Amino acid sequence: QVQLVESGGGLVQAGGSLRLSCAASGRTFSNLRMGWFRQAPGKEREFVAAISSGGGNTYYVDSVKGRFTISRDNAKNTVYLQMNSLKPEDTSVYYCAVRGYGGNYYYPSAYNYWGQGTQVTVSS
Repeated sequence: QVQLVESGGGLVQAGGSLRLSCAASGRTFSNLRMGWFRQAPGKEREFVAAISSGGGNTYYVDSVKGRFTISRDNAKNTVYLQMNSLKPEDTSVYYCAVRGYGGNYYYPSAYNYWGQGTQVTVSS
């Protein structure tokens, strides 16, 4: 069992920045492959970014490349999502998740533990 707690969401103007954090417990964090997803009202959950267990490999959806950075601190059992140059279309609830064995990092079905989510609102 893995527990995930996100934090760092809030209200920001377009062009601003936020850093989301996701603290994990219950498993050896350095063995976990992690991802960030987001879901806006009335829309499906969307992949944002993923990172390998050691942090050496990262993946992003095209719409956030060059603006968002996923990273992790295995000593702190935490994964981060640094979001810069935010746009109103980035407004969503953001979730961190633990990827299971097998499956493609892009799909929510590949993840078997989820946090409760943190709201990010970008005003124009």
